[in-house]
Amino acid sequence: MSTTAVRTLVSTSAKSTGRGRAAYWAVFALVFLAFTAAFVFPLYWAVTGAMKSSAELVRTPPTVVPEEWHPETYREAWTGLDLWLYFRNTVVVVVGAWLVQLMVAVPAAYALSKLRPKFGKLVLGLMLATIMLPAAALLVPTYLTVVDVPIVHVNLLNNPAAVWLPAAANAFNIYVLKRFFDQIADELVDAARIDGAGPLRTLWYVVLPVSRPVLAVVSIFAVVAAWKDFIWPLLVFPDPGEQTLSVALQRVAPDVPTNYLLAGLVLAGLPMVIAFVVFQRQILAGLTAGSLKG
Repeated sequence: MSTTAVRTLVSTSAKSTGRGRAAYWAVFALVFLAFTAAFVFPLYWAVTGAMKSSAELVRTPPTVVPEEWHPETYREAWTGLDLWLYFRNTVVVVVGAWLVQLMVAVPAAYALSKLRPKFGKLVLGLMLATIMLPAAALLVPTYLTVVDVPIVHVNLLNNPAAVWLPAAANAFNIYVLKRFFDQIADELVDAARIDGAGPLRTLWYVVLPVSRPVLAVVSIFAVVAAWKDFIWPLLVFPDPGEQTLSVALQRVAPDVPTNYLLAGLVLAGLPMVIAFVVFQRQILAGLTAGSLKG
């Protein structure tokens, strides 16, 4: 049985020689270090820049390593900029947006995948069509909706629900969940139905337990999107006491020293870095999950 040769930039015969292997690994190490530096150096610059004095931070040429270390800048920025308040506001917004998205996206994806309503394909197509619209085109109609919610006529400005409710309409997450649910063997769902389980019971006890990888991925997407969002919180939180981190840091930027602002930015981004490090295995498992065999 013949096998198809795999074409690479460096041939196997070239890598079999000592000079070829040395050149290959030298180029690989150089590219690896270059890409690592491109991603790590901005983080290093922000972390160390916050620990420089204001005078050293604006010096030309800049210093790569601080001449004097001032780690207390992080503590002073935390208390002086009231970052604890904006952290609390951001956590409330993010947790609520995450829960609302799961409460809407999971049943919607399950219905489209396993219950197969009559106009399910049309509904899915209309959902996916919203992805093609630029986010800026939806700002005005969404803003008018939260200012005067139809039917109930409630103003949601300065209310976390102004972020939670629009976040529920996330067609991408619904599509990701539906694609995963499509891979779950229909025999599992049919067996649950034969045992007398209804649609909700089947979803809770059969579908969700085997969907943990994709739920982790969707959760990370939802949390990161809500944490770093700027334009929408800027519009719906005019009260400074209700603003999230991204909005508050932009508001105080002209009035605080640059090292304090850098410290605030580092502290604001730290939770997302920790979340990725902790959940990276679940993220990769969800992105590479294959079909379930019945």
